[in-house]
Amino acid sequence: MIIIDKLTEIFCIVDEFCKEFERETGHFPLGNKSKRPPRMSSSEVITISLLFHLSGFRCFKHFYIFYVQKHMQIEFPNTVSYNRFTELMQSKLMMMTMFAKTCCLGSCTGISFVDSTPIRVCKNKRIKRNRVFRELATVGKSTMGWFYGFKLHIVINEKGEIISFCVTQANVDDRDPLKNERFLKQVFGKLFADKGYIGQQLTELLFVDGIHLVTSIRNNMKNSLMSMSDKLYLRKRSIIETVNDELKNICQVEHSIHRSVGNFLTNLVCGLIAYHFLPEKPALRYETVKSNQLSIF
Repeated sequence: MIIIDKLTEIFCIVDEFCKEFERETGHFPLGNKSKRPPRMSSSEVITISLLFHLSGFRCFKHFYIFYVQKHMQIEFPNTVSYNRFTELMQSKLMMMTMFAKTCCLGSCTGISFVDSTPIRVCKNKRIKRNRVFRELATVGKSTMGWFYGFKLHIVINEKGEIISFCVTQANVDDRDPLKNERFLKQVFGKLFADKGYIGQQLTELLFVDGIHLVTSIRNNMKNSLMSMSDKLYLRKRSIIETVNDELKNICQVEHSIHRSVGNFLTNLVCGLIAYHFLPEKPALRYETVKSNQLSIF
């Protein structure tokens, strides 16, 4: 169910951001502004969108009609119809994205993990019938097989906090986002990844920017020297796979029924923001012992 204790906290943070955002962008023509303001404020729309991803509901329509409009009338007295709310929610996509990039990202500590996860937009048997993403989505392959949709690339620290994220098409190489300076702008120190990120040119490129890319080796590669702490962190690289699992199964960044591209992007951004407000995140517990050797539990 909904985390009631987080309701006030989320609304206050979102409301402060919305006021600042509207103050800074009020003199810019962002879209077609109607003369009649909507009944629901931007902070109310974003808060309800985030609560859905923290509620455990699997259908947003049922959550809005049968929970928000019936059991949360005191908190949200000016609710609109479901169709109107979906329009308002998609109109706040830019504001949500800015909120995710400025208020919901963690800080780099020198130990980071990078990985990608598939974001399917439909089941494989419906690929040829999909019209919403016909010119956008592509077919890609992951460790779980072929899929149709996009890839979500994330970088996290050892506390389980997301440092950076981006979305690419499904057929894009996992190493391509690392070549973008904006994606790794806040990252420094050691970056741990799986075998799909192996590449000498990429390693040299990141090393110039102060990032040491650490990956495991393939079976046909020669063994290389590696410190004990790096080996221990590589063994704990599953932390980012746990984060991807929570993003999909708890925050619901992926589902196979999207009626518009705006709905897909709004759902994805709201899921990433909702992950920031989870009470507990997967994290590594470690302590320093003799000889500066890390013991990870």
